[in-house]
Amino acid sequence: MIKLINASERHEARVGDWLQSAYLFSFADYYDPSNVQFGPLRVFNDDIVSSHSGFPLHPHADMEIVTILLDGEMTHKDSLGNESRLAAGEVQRITAGTGVTHSITNESDKEAHLLQLWFLPNKRGLAPSYEQMKVDFPDTKNKLVPLVTGQKVLEDVLFMNSNSTVYHATLGQGENIDFRTFKIRRSLIYVLDGSLVINSIEADRHDQIRLDDQEVVSIHATSAASLILVDVPALEVNY
Repeated sequence: MIKLINASERHEARVGDWLQSAYLFSFADYYDPSNVQFGPLRVFNDDIVSSHSGFPLHPHADMEIVTILLDGEMTHKDSLGNESRLAAGEVQRITAGTGVTHSITNESDKEAHLLQLWFLPNKRGLAPSYEQMKVDFPDTKNKLVPLVTGQKVLEDVLFMNSNSTVYHATLGQGENIDFRTFKIRRSLIYVLDGSLVINSIEADRHDQIRLDDQEVVSIHATSAASLILVDVPALEVNY
């Protein structure tokens, strides 16, 4: 099965004058029982955070939280004692586990653009932990580059406690990528920019393609494009 979800179908939300979000799944005041999660992928938010604002200190538990900073910069602080700055092209993973509190704020003079993805962990009660990694997005041209994975440990890839992988890619016009998968897995592609044809389905900026029961996901760029691909198990036991 292949399902196209147009950009206009995302749930748009504003929080005060500091946050503009698009929710791909049920989140906060948006609830659709038919759109709660995709395998263990529970949250996928596309956020614009105004300058000198952000998410104040708040708690999480039993969740794998991935943040991909596309533009601007954010400052992270948590109850584990971590304090760091995320710049554009950096990726962060938090294992909330038994419980962690953190804040992520934009202390700069320009707005920041980030993606937040939350995964249900494959084991509960884990020790909280934190990782951060720099990714040179321009170097990902015409290939899928894993950013965070729980399928196997690779160099220069953040680890998460979910049998899932998040990839980033940029493609030049006319370029192609084939992602080989299995019918027991599912794929979600979110178009960040440009236009793609994915297994014969056309998708434009901020569209989603959700794919089930596929062995190959064929991606063709009809214009210069960038994307996030999330590969998840069709079923994953969450203890």
